[in-house]
Amino acid sequence: MNRISFRKNNQFTPSSLCFDIYSARKGFSKLFFLFTTLFLMTLAQQVFPDDGITINVGDTPIRIPRIETAVKIDAILDEEAWQKAVKINANIEVRPGENIPSPVKTEACLAYDRENLYVAIIAYDPEPSKIRAHISERDKIGSDDWVLILFDTFNDQQRTYDFMCNPLGIQHDMIETPNGNGEYDAIWDSDGRITDEGYIVEMAIPFNSLPFQNSEGDQIWGFDVVRSYPRTVRHHIGAFPRDRNNNCYMCQSLKLVGFKGVKPGKNLELDPTFSALITQERENITSGPFKQKERNIEPGITARWGITPNIMLSGTLNPDFSHVESDALQIDINTKFPLYYSEKRPFFLEGAEIFRGRFNLVHTRTLAEPAWGIKVTGKEGKHTLGFFSAHDRVTPLVFPGSEGGNDTTLSTKSIGTVLRYKYDVGESSFIGTTVTDREGDEYHNRLVSIDGELKFTAKDQFNFQAVASNSAYPKDIADEFDQPYGDFSGSAYRVNYDHHTDKYSVFARYEEVDPDFRADMGFMTRAGYDYNEIGGEYRWRQGPDHWYNLISIYAGHEMRRDSLGNTLHKVYGTQLYYNGPLESYFGIYSEFGKEGYNGKEYDADEFFVWGGITPNGSTTLNFEISAGDQIDYDNSRHGKQYTINPSIEQKIGRHFTLYVDHRFQKMTVNSMKLYDANVTNARLTYHFNRRTFLRVNLQHVDYSRNLDNYLEENRENFDANNRNLFTQLLFSYQINPQTVFYLGYSDNYLNRDYTDEMGRLDDGLIQTNRTFFTKIGYAWRL
Repeated sequence: MNRISFRKNNQFTPSSLCFDIYSARKGFSKLFFLFTTLFLMTLAQQVFPDDGITINVGDTPIRIPRIETAVKIDAILDEEAWQKAVKINANIEVRPGENIPSPVKTEACLAYDRENLYVAIIAYDPEPSKIRAHISERDKIGSDDWVLILFDTFNDQQRTYDFMCNPLGIQHDMIETPNGNGEYDAIWDSDGRITDEGYIVEMAIPFNSLPFQNSEGDQIWGFDVVRSYPRTVRHHIGAFPRDRNNNCYMCQSLKLVGFKGVKPGKNLELDPTFSALITQERENITSGPFKQKERNIEPGITARWGITPNIMLSGTLNPDFSHVESDALQIDINTKFPLYYSEKRPFFLEGAEIFRGRFNLVHTRTLAEPAWGIKVTGKEGKHTLGFFSAHDRVTPLVFPGSEGGNDTTLSTKSIGTVLRYKYDVGESSFIGTTVTDREGDEYHNRLVSIDGELKFTAKDQFNFQAVASNSAYPKDIADEFDQPYGDFSGSAYRVNYDHHTDKYSVFARYEEVDPDFRADMGFMTRAGYDYNEIGGEYRWRQGPDHWYNLISIYAGHEMRRDSLGNTLHKVYGTQLYYNGPLESYFGIYSEFGKEGYNGKEYDADEFFVWGGITPNGSTTLNFEISAGDQIDYDNSRHGKQYTINPSIEQKIGRHFTLYVDHRFQKMTVNSMKLYDANVTNARLTYHFNRRTFLRVNLQHVDYSRNLDNYLEENRENFDANNRNLFTQLLFSYQINPQTVFYLGYSDNYLNRDYTDEMGRLDDGLIQTNRTFFTKIGYAWRL
């Protein structure tokens, strides 16, 4: 069931972060691992000495000019400033062609003044009528033509700040790190227009939206200009050639020099919000009149202050932690572990990449109903710091196990705190530590971690992480969920080695997690196991005119055992992957082996097929299919399961977007149906202009069980049929990520299976609740 909620609270409880790490595990293997880790950290200091700013051999930094004349962001480059700007060509196709001349010409112009960094990108096109450009929501332009400029503002190869636009100037921004992409909602200006020669995009990026070095003199930034040109294939075009035998992308980048004396000004932002919510619910869930359940009128404020150009302090009182995006529904029949949902709330998304690690020790959705929050994020020289603390009026908990996990939510309040520190080693390596703490009534979870990423060569990378935790639950929770009494400790560690070249990759991974390890500020649903995996991949590449652009084959082995040595998962896997014209892709993966559950071993042979194609600029089709052995966890039996998951995104003209995703799953035991599951997510959006849209969102679930095929002692725990429908209507006006207006309505429907006085079965849906909500937010910058 989906809800839109706006909540508050206001209580603070001090917490302690100190506990005996050694008591988490006294095993010799753990002590040996920690000793080896410390030795590698010391060795890394010698292998990668700290020698300040580095520039690729032979590279000459490009001087970016400072201008004084005003620039109007309208995608019309008629100002004098553009005549003084430095011009950089992006004419090298890097994918699928490998460092070949690009099929189209792209030119970027850069300049800056006291407050803004200005970028203009001229994308020439011999056939402007084929340019893909749609009016869409922010951060959802991936199917269009687009251009991007990215900056490594600290010149440390650890992260880049990316600013992307489609031909109409619709924005997309993000942070890229070696471990993946992160959300980044900056406030900047852009515009774009299609011309007879292609299209032009113009950007103004305020320095107070862009973290950078705290320096009085010239700075050196890494950067790249990228164009995505989708026609028969999607050509990716860059400003410099890529060496695929080097796993450090930004080590190869172009360099900008300049920005002397640039400051972010006062760098103070106030974001007041006002939200209101009314929820009505039927008296008896599926019968009776509607009665008001909740009515909230919530003013709030969030403040951001740039202490330095690269250290940001954020705080919020009576915050608007709400989001109006509903989570996509997932199938939750025959699952062993709690389902994962991604974070969408702006306060927590800011600087989220700093807290990311190999183990998921920080997942802010575990803070369900915060009342206030404070955060500090930033980088100073080689030091990266992240800190946040939030007061939650409830306490969600996950209880991990080797064969399954459970979860609950305590009604008691708690404070969750996270501290993250990283130190850069050499050009693109780091060591770091993470400390998390959650404190509540008769409850705590405290954790400390050491981790690192060491790149010894351009092809070789080693990652490690060691974690220790200490926890205590209230006695009634320990009884109900079979958890230890009193304080208990656990530990976890993980090592990875990767060797990556243009043609092939090999990797090895080992991890071990104690049964009593807990990471309540993160999302780790499995404990009490050791896991090892080894695998390799070989690749064949071809240029844009070939029938394939990429073919790869993979083979690997996985083994997971519980703390007693029993096999939980042992499989051999092979994969074939294809990528070709029309942005088509196709993969086949098969695995053969055994899975253990509840003291028995079962066959675990499965087959997966997935693929997709974009036949034109308006239609994208994707599918996933899986079939094979599956354990019936509710009844501890062997079964067969298959899943079909097609989806389509259809652009209708420039303004309409339709997206439909359907997942069907069927499971049989003893050749008889156990259950069918159908989950559908559908969205239809009309964009009036770049700032305004109206969206209808529908989510439907239909579960059908054959109770005759369930064990008799389990039948009373399930219904033969479960159906529900969630609907949402949302009007949005958005000037930037913080200056917004939302007006919406949502409701839920459930099935009611009953026989009336005439003996007729009514299995229709009935509305159970309805919610009206609105939100106004404004970004005020000083």
